[in-house]
Amino acid sequence: MINDYIKSDLNRYYGKYDFLTFIKAIIFNSTFRFQYVFRLCQTKGITKIIGYFFWALNRTKKKIQLPKKQKFGYGLYIGHGGPIVVNPTTEIGNNCNLSQFTTIGSNNNHAAKIGNNTYIGPNVCIIEDVKIGNNVTIGAGSIVTKDIPDNATAVGNYAKVINFNNPGRFIQNRWKC
Repeated sequence: MINDYIKSDLNRYYGKYDFLTFIKAIIFNSTFRFQYVFRLCQTKGITKIIGYFFWALNRTKKKIQLPKKQKFGYGLYIGHGGPIVVNPTTEIGNNCNLSQFTTIGSNNNHAAKIGNNTYIGPNVCIIEDVKIGNNVTIGAGSIVTKDIPDNATAVGNYAKVINFNNPGRFIQNRWKC
């Protein structure tokens, strides 16, 4: 059975979540396959045991470093198969895009809180305990060290808000929570 988290992830990738799309995704999309196993590890009972078994066999976890117990909202989308590193204390909301070479880290065990409908571009580093609001776009190559408000587009090293015009527009096939 496909739970709502898996349906939401499948919807983000393909715009639908029927059984045939699920089978195609499992066979042909290694990033989705990783996310499927990741979501199985967060269930209960025999499904969780199956998830842990497949987690041990999964080679993608070397490129995408998400702790098995990490909590993500509905509709996670990992672009281009990584590499991605996420600190275990990170909180990520619904409909979040993580692009390749994204790092979300902390040296103090208090990593970022990322809101809903957030697009994080390629080569972005989010450092320490920052809050990224809802409907935010963070441009490629940005280094985020300060909070980003809701409905903002931020870019640069160090990231600064450049406008509030149509942020989050890169979030396609949003899952309605």
